[in-house]
Amino acid sequence: MNRCNTRPAVIADDGAVAAPGNPSHGLRPVAECTPLDQAVERASEALAARQHASGYWLFELEADCTIPAEYIMMMHFLDEIDVDLQRKLAVYLRAQQMADGGWPLYHGGVFNISCSVKSYYALKLAGDDPAAPHMVRAREAILARGGAARANVFTRIALALFGQIPWRGVPYIPVEIMLLPKWFPFHLDKVAYWSRTVMVPLFILCTRKPRAKNPGNVDIRELFVKPPEQERGYFRHVIETGGWLGRLFLAADRMGRMIDPLVPAFVRERATRRAEQWMLERLNGEDGLGAIFPAMVNALEVMVILGYPADDPRRVTAKRALQKLLVDQGASAYCQPCVSPVWDTALASLAMQATGTPAAHEHSVRGLDWLETKQILDQPGDWQVNRPGLKGGGWAFQFANDHYPDLDDTAAVVWAMHQSPNASRYTQCMDRALDWLTGMQSANGGFGAFDADNTHYYLNKIPFADHGALLDPPTSDVTGRVVLVLASVGRPQDRPVLERAIAYLRAEQEPSGAWFGRWGTNYIYGTWSVLTALARTGIGHEDPAVRRAAAWLKSIQNPDGGWGESNDTYEPGGDRLPPMASTPYQTAWALLGLMAAGEVRSDAVRQGIEHLLRTQREDGLWADPSFTAPGFPRVFYLKYHGYSAFFPLWALAAYRGLVRRSQHH
Repeated sequence: MNRCNTRPAVIADDGAVAAPGNPSHGLRPVAECTPLDQAVERASEALAARQHASGYWLFELEADCTIPAEYIMMMHFLDEIDVDLQRKLAVYLRAQQMADGGWPLYHGGVFNISCSVKSYYALKLAGDDPAAPHMVRAREAILARGGAARANVFTRIALALFGQIPWRGVPYIPVEIMLLPKWFPFHLDKVAYWSRTVMVPLFILCTRKPRAKNPGNVDIRELFVKPPEQERGYFRHVIETGGWLGRLFLAADRMGRMIDPLVPAFVRERATRRAEQWMLERLNGEDGLGAIFPAMVNALEVMVILGYPADDPRRVTAKRALQKLLVDQGASAYCQPCVSPVWDTALASLAMQATGTPAAHEHSVRGLDWLETKQILDQPGDWQVNRPGLKGGGWAFQFANDHYPDLDDTAAVVWAMHQSPNASRYTQCMDRALDWLTGMQSANGGFGAFDADNTHYYLNKIPFADHGALLDPPTSDVTGRVVLVLASVGRPQDRPVLERAIAYLRAEQEPSGAWFGRWGTNYIYGTWSVLTALARTGIGHEDPAVRRAAAWLKSIQNPDGGWGESNDTYEPGGDRLPPMASTPYQTAWALLGLMAAGEVRSDAVRQGIEHLLRTQREDGLWADPSFTAPGFPRVFYLKYHGYSAFFPLWALAAYRGLVRRSQHH
């Protein structure tokens, strides 16, 4: 790339590149290479170097230790153990153990009993001596918190499959659920995509109740305060938090177990075949069922218990899909929950566009050309359950997941395509995408991630839903992204949808002035997402909602100039927690949000920019060990390794463009 002698494009008030047809006029070339120029160029060159030859970007996606632990457990369930891989996964698990003996859900988090039980069991399966100091510490920490019986539903199901607890310790989820009518209080179409793909193979597993092959018959009875067969408190969480509705569902659960022996064999067989067919239709090749690890594991295990031979192409492909999630680090290894090429490519393209340089735009266009080939158009998808007849037009998160495009990825891709210098080449793509997005608006005006009107909140009280993440309701961050692209493209037919979405965002603003971030940690992410959207709609900087949000962002700035927020903010009362240590990606979100609110000349923005300049590494990028986003708030968290690469670049480049624009005028 050229160094410090390129002419930037005009940057809009939200830090994005100006729309095609509105090029910069008369901006002077850079007279000298400032530290800001150097930082932007080093970061953009480093990001360009990470681009795949095919045009996409792909960074690692790391989760907590439940995923690598489950991989070890899966190998033992199937008795297909890769000894070298197991050794590397065990090294990773030991390295993540906390000083108190347990394992957290994210870096710097507190002890989590479910993650700790699975990690302990996986290490014991891998051959760790229970008398070893790290195992003793883990066992003591688990027992001090009530023992393995207090683990969540997914952990208890795994333990039941290994014969470690009785099946009465898990919810009653018979395969006959597949035959329930749509009017029934529980139906597969009423839960989120991730719940569907995980649950359908689980229905078969929990009905057949197979026993893991588990060579050596390794057990973890030592993790129970009471012998597991004597334990009567497996559903304590439902009783304590579910209220009358939870108790009602628990009574229905008990009644179902009582009548289970009366289910005719032909009905059970019919339901099993329907579940099997549902799963096979969505196997998704080497990208796997739902393209997410838990569903993929369940699908493979179902194939085994249904008698698919080891050389059956479907079973071979399902196993290969799981292997492709592995990250081998040499001495250690971990397993990703999924991969994120579409999301990474869209965001990296936006960051490159913000630099305004021809070389960076070339990289962005290569990414957009790759994205164009991944649009989901005429394939059937589960979104059509609630929106029958709505044609495709979205993008998935992963390389392939045709049944499940998501609105956030789709909006981010359209954002990048629309502000590309050659946006006209993507007109047809964008029109199809906008038609799909507008068709997915929920009744309250907001947008969910994968479904419309997925708001049957009472289902979060069923015994299976102790994770509280069975549904996919509208959220501010996704709605903000959709608002941004609808306002940017400005199709007249989208105006009613846009106005309802803006009203939804205004109603969702927190008393503090922030917005909740469902898919990124947390209020900083949500506030950035909405402020950039409002700026594109023409809502002025003096709007009360904008001013309150900007004031909130300023109020939580750290003394070092950066911003930081813990995943602890997803806990009740989390919005009142003090800021955490500054991170590069949250600093960038805050800066982009403040610049969208017209604060480019403020001390807060200047100090934030200085923080990013100070913390840039020699390789041109940034790094931080913190987890960047929830998969499910309070249950499952993620570290997007790319967030410390493209977001700081985006913020620095946007700042440079806005400052130069203001100097020119």
